[in-house]
Amino acid sequence: MNQIIQNKLALLPDQPGCYLMKDRQGTIIYVGKAKILKNRVRSYFTGSHDGKTLRLVQEIEDFEYIVTSSDIEALILELNLIKKHDPKYNVMLKDDKSYPFIKLTSERHPRLITTRMVKKDKGKYFGPYPNVFAANETKKLLDRLYPLRKCSTLPDRVCLYYHLGQCLAPCVNDIQEQEYKKITEEITRFLNGGYKEIKKELTEKMTDAAEELDFERAKEYRDKIAHIETTMEKQKMALNDFTDRDIFGYAYDKGWMCVQVFFVRQGKLIEREVSMFPLYNDPDDEFLTYLGQFYSKVNHFKPKEILLPDSVNTEMAEALLEVKILQPQRGSKKDLLKLANKNAKIALTEKFALVEKDEERTIKAIESLGEQLGIYTPHRIEAFDNSNIQGTNPVSALVVFIDGKAEKKEYRKYKIKSVQGPDDYESMREVVRRRYSRVLKEQLPLPDLIIIDGGKGHVEGVRDVLENELGLEIPLAGLVKDDKHRTSQLMIGSPLEIVPLEKNSQEFYLLQRIQDEVHRFAITFHRQLRGKNAFQSLLDEIQGIGEKRKKLLLKQFGSVKKMKEASVEEFINIGIPKNVAEEIYKKLKD
Repeated sequence: MNQIIQNKLALLPDQPGCYLMKDRQGTIIYVGKAKILKNRVRSYFTGSHDGKTLRLVQEIEDFEYIVTSSDIEALILELNLIKKHDPKYNVMLKDDKSYPFIKLTSERHPRLITTRMVKKDKGKYFGPYPNVFAANETKKLLDRLYPLRKCSTLPDRVCLYYHLGQCLAPCVNDIQEQEYKKITEEITRFLNGGYKEIKKELTEKMTDAAEELDFERAKEYRDKIAHIETTMEKQKMALNDFTDRDIFGYAYDKGWMCVQVFFVRQGKLIEREVSMFPLYNDPDDEFLTYLGQFYSKVNHFKPKEILLPDSVNTEMAEALLEVKILQPQRGSKKDLLKLANKNAKIALTEKFALVEKDEERTIKAIESLGEQLGIYTPHRIEAFDNSNIQGTNPVSALVVFIDGKAEKKEYRKYKIKSVQGPDDYESMREVVRRRYSRVLKEQLPLPDLIIIDGGKGHVEGVRDVLENELGLEIPLAGLVKDDKHRTSQLMIGSPLEIVPLEKNSQEFYLLQRIQDEVHRFAITFHRQLRGKNAFQSLLDEIQGIGEKRKKLLLKQFGSVKKMKEASVEEFINIGIPKNVAEEIYKKLKD
C-alpha cells in the first residue's frame, strides 16, 4: 500500500457512497458502492483475500470516492459510473441482445410478422420471446389458424397460401374490415394467453360439424386443435396465471458468483440465462448491481413481476427497477425460486474446473511472467511482427493480449510507408513510432509490456524510438525463434539478457501463443495485399481491361491462377471482346 492510499484511507467518511479504484496509469479499473465507505474501502487493504480480489488490490495505486445521501443513490450512481468508465474488473453485460416480438401490423390488410424492432406505428407487439424458436413456432401456428396475408406487397394473383386455406387472398377478393377485426381480436386473445379458450371453441365447432356430417370441416378443426396442442402444450405449465415474470437465483463460492434467470412467459418457463463473474464485493450488493445492469444496459424486457431470493433488499430492487418484486415463501413460485438457486449452484460447481484451468493459462501465466521479467504484472501486452518478400509489399501487424487473452478488436495492420527495400529494422521502428505517437495523441491505454518478434537489432531500434523520440519507458522484450521457426528465447533489459523460461511452463506457452498469433496476423495481411497487388498489376497492363471487367474476371475465375488455365473461348463466353480475350490469354501465358 502506497502513501497516497494510506493518507486517503484515514480521511474516509462513515457515509454511503461510491468508490473508484485506479491503476498506476490513472485508469479506473473498478467501481463499487458501500453503505459505509470507510469500512468497505479499508477492507480491500486489510486482511486476506482470494486470488481474484488480490489481483485487483495489487493493481490499485489510487482511489476516489463520492458520498451519496442513501444506499439506493449509491446503487444508481454505481451503475452510471460503470456504464461511463467500463472498468475491467466490474461485471460488464454485453449490450448485444435483441429478442424477437410477434407483430400484428396495422395495415389495411394486416399481416403477422416476427421483428426485433419495436416502432410507434400503431401495430400490436407481443413478446419479447427470449426463445427465438418459440416465437417462430408460435407464428407458424397462427399462420395455420388465421388466414391473414403473408406477402409484403399484394401480387396480381392468388398464391399457394390461398389454396392451403391460410390466406383470404385480398389481392383478388374484397375483404371487409369487420372480418379482419374478428381475426385480429382472436389473435390478440390467443397471444395474451387465451389459447385454451380458443382450443375449447374449436373443439365445440368440430363436434357440431361432425354431428352435421360435415366431416371435411370437422377435419379442418381437428387439425387446428392438433397444431395448438403440438406448439403450445408440449411444455409443462410452470404457473397458471399467465403472468410474465423473471425469476432470479444466485450462488457464490471461491470469489465467483453465478446468476441464473428463468424467463416465464404466459405461465411457461420458456428460456433461461446463466451469467458467471468474479466477486469483489458483498454478494447481495453485487447481485443488485448485476440486476440494474440486466435491465438498463442489456436489452431485456421488464416483466410484470420479478422473483428474488430472500437475502436481496426488495426496497432497493423496486426503487431501482420500478417493477413489482416478490420473495415468495411457499407454493409453486417458491419452488421455481429454489430451482433457479439450485441451477446456479450446479453451474458454479461445474465451471470451477474450467475457470481454474483458464486462469492457469492466462492470469497466473502473466503474473509468473512479470515476476521472471522483474516488472509489474503485464496485464496488457502488445506484440509486433513484420512480413515481406524481398522488400515487396512490406507490412507489419500488432496484436494485443489482455490478461493473457487475445483482444482481437484491438489488432492493427500497417503498410510500411517510409522504408525502401527489405529493411526489417527500419520497418519495425516506423510502425512502433506510428503506433505510440497515436496512443499518446489520443490518450489510449499504454501497454505493460511490448514484445518484438525479432532479435537484438529489432529491440534496440524500437527502444531508441520509445525512449529518445517519444519519451516512453515501457518494458520491452524480444522473442527469438529457433531454426525450425519455433519460439526459442526471450530477451529483455538494457543490455539485453536472455530470460531462462521453462519450455513446459504456462508463461512460455503464453509467449508461444502471442508469437504465433502476431505472425499469423502479419502474414495473412501480407498475403492479402500481395494477392491484390498481383491481380491489379497483371490486368492493369492489358488495354481494354478496366475496373468493371476486372471484377467480372475475378468473379468468374476467382484467381489469376485459374485465369492462366482458361482458354480464349472461356474469356469470350463471359462477355470479354475477342481482341481483349486474346490479349489476356497472351499476357497471362507470358
